Amino acid sequence: MTGTIGGRVPLVDGPQKVTGRAQYAGDLQRPGMLHAKIVRSTEAHARILSIDFSAAREVPGVAALLSGERYPRTFGVLPITQDETLLAVGKVRYRGEGVAAVAATTVEAAERAARLVKVEYEPLPEYDDPRDSTGGVTVKIHDESPGSTNLQKEVRQEFGPVDEAFHSAAHTVEVSGTFQGVTHAALEPHAVIAEYGPDGRLTVWASTQVPHYLHRALARVFDLPAHRVRVIKPEVGGGFGGKGDPMPHELVAAALSLETRRPVKLVLSREEVFYLNHGRHPTRNKVRLAAGADGTLTGLEVEALIDGGASSSFGTVTTYYNGVLSVGPYRIPAFRYHGQRVYTNHPPSGAMRAHGSVNTRYSLEVAMDILAERLGMDPTELRLRNFLPPNTTTLNEFRITSNSVRECLLAARERSGWAKKFRSLPLGQGIGVGCGFFISGSNSPIHFTPKFPQSTVHLKVDVDGGVTVHSGAADIGQGSQTVLAQVVAEVLGVPIERIHVSEVDTDTSPVDLGSYSSRVTFMMGNAAERAARSLLEQLKKAASDLTGLPAPSFVPAGDALSAPGHPEATIDFLTAVHKAMEHSGALQSSGSYESPPLGGSFKGAKAGTSPAYSFSAYVAQVDVDLDTGRIGVGKVWAAFDCGTPLNPLLVEGQIEGSIHMGLGQLLGEELRYRKTRLMNPSLLDYKTVSATEMPEVECLLVGKADPEGPFGAKEAGEGPLPPILPAVANAVYDAIGIRFTDLPLTPDRVWRALRDAEKAGGLRKPRPPEAHAR
Repeated sequence: MTGTIGGRVPLVDGPQKVTGRAQYAGDLQRPGMLHAKIVRSTEAHARILSIDFSAAREVPGVAALLSGERYPRTFGVLPITQDETLLAVGKVRYRGEGVAAVAATTVEAAERAARLVKVEYEPLPEYDDPRDSTGGVTVKIHDESPGSTNLQKEVRQEFGPVDEAFHSAAHTVEVSGTFQGVTHAALEPHAVIAEYGPDGRLTVWASTQVPHYLHRALARVFDLPAHRVRVIKPEVGGGFGGKGDPMPHELVAAALSLETRRPVKLVLSREEVFYLNHGRHPTRNKVRLAAGADGTLTGLEVEALIDGGASSSFGTVTTYYNGVLSVGPYRIPAFRYHGQRVYTNHPPSGAMRAHGSVNTRYSLEVAMDILAERLGMDPTELRLRNFLPPNTTTLNEFRITSNSVRECLLAARERSGWAKKFRSLPLGQGIGVGCGFFISGSNSPIHFTPKFPQSTVHLKVDVDGGVTVHSGAADIGQGSQTVLAQVVAEVLGVPIERIHVSEVDTDTSPVDLGSYSSRVTFMMGNAAERAARSLLEQLKKAASDLTGLPAPSFVPAGDALSAPGHPEATIDFLTAVHKAMEHSGALQSSGSYESPPLGGSFKGAKAGTSPAYSFSAYVAQVDVDLDTGRIGVGKVWAAFDCGTPLNPLLVEGQIEGSIHMGLGQLLGEELRYRKTRLMNPSLLDYKTVSATEMPEVECLLVGKADPEGPFGAKEAGEGPLPPILPAVANAVYDAIGIRFTDLPLTPDRVWRALRDAEKAGGLRKPRPPEAHAR
């Protein structure tokens, strides 16, 4: 290695961002541009009887008025659940759904016209509680749901002798959890510009994580050949899954441009972002653990009832993930899962960082702590006793390669001073542990036709020696452009300053499936490494032609190619480039990645399969204010196995950001509903964790190189989130002896629990285990 990989390399796009020169979709302007606004439903579930545009049409500057019937074709990120339309067709399914749209010469004119659009509704039964959607439904939200239900997806899986495991268990533990919906709260609201040009091509600039899937949706909805659609991704100010679907407003802008033959810009207000949502699913779950007398796990059962809101989004995947992502990091010899995702008249739920795994992980890790207490065992020792080893296969046929979870827990335990603190801190202070694992990209692409690699990278070398990287991977602030540049620079042995990563443009970028499921570093990184090695072979051939030495003799070193033992034969990079392009006029290469065949043959076998998994173990220390119920998280020791950290600076940023987001869900964030009405669609009322509430975080990057990852790397984007919630909750129990299974742990809820405990006999610390772990 030349030192680029493994170095604390600053973001290559950092200077543009910190100087304000980076352009986001909301910054862009086009000649003759119109501005759009969406008329949103005031009803949660109702038939649309009429839409009256007459008053809106009289507003000066109005150029187009649109309803859903004009473009009724459905779309969605998953091909098996295409149930969204750009505007409501026939009926509305949640308050805030788009019913009509206006394009005008100014934002003010569009807003005024939108207010004048009159919509007449016929109310239908509303479904706000998922439990009411599993049967006895009189008017279904989507006709495709089976029987008299609002079911979107139901999953049943069973592996091993589950009933026998629980019947013969020395100990069983059950935890039932309730989790409110949370949203992404990305810094940048959604924004898009669409332009249907005189050449008959539709160009869309969108703040998106999935340019390729948006490209597909545009072609589908407007029945356009794919070559007449172009998607450009400018800078994205955060996504976290919230920009991981093709979104209705993106297609609304395109539709208005098709109608007017002019560019149309649409920027959502913060309130509209809340209604768009696609955030973490509200969930009720139940986790049951069975164990032998020595604490060895013998069985796991998971049930989940998932509120999907008004559309499918990633829901089929989410339903599987609520179960299958609980089979690690522990060895589970018997497993049963029943998951139901139902439609409700809430805004749609979708993918949010570590989607499908967070809520089940919380209940499972709390159950592990309860089990340890019943056994009189230190909870870290219980976990160490049950971890999966490296190079194994889970009972549902997940292939585990590298796995340093044991090293993670040992590191976090040692650095935190666990042995001296656990069950030994004063009342109100506590320490807790939580573990997890997550995928490094989904083994199965969402779309199977046409068949193509999951990631492709093209390289082009200019006559001046600059290397341009073309990739369809969406950098949404996580630093994928920097990782691309690092990988290419490392292989070629050149300074990273030579590398320029082009923004995503479907006219020039090869297909990449986007930024979701923590796939980018592993899959795009492998494609970039292969493209760079292909380019290196061309340069080595050029060096051979110049020196007469065999091409394999040359190695990259210090912006040059050298032949060990032949110092006189060193060829600088630019000379090799010029020689290599003598007869072609251009120097190009390509590399791609396809994950190997994985998983079994049973229904749903591919869900959760991945070429590699990250592992984690966190210890958190907390202070609980006994008078107010406020939980203060003082420090987190976050041990994470991402294989080889390609850029520790970026990995630490992802860990810290994940902890911030997880603490938000744990301590206060929630989408609050009164029946079907969202009560807090504002960052004034939706409380995220402030900078002053963030704990000190000590990142412990523990892991061995993965045999299949680029330079040994695995994911570090989503896996760092799930362990923080149970680690803090278990620390709260250590502090005050009260278990919490429902989230969030707002001060008022904790305060009430404290007062109830005092009335029931007083607050007291839990008893220490019989012996601390060795």
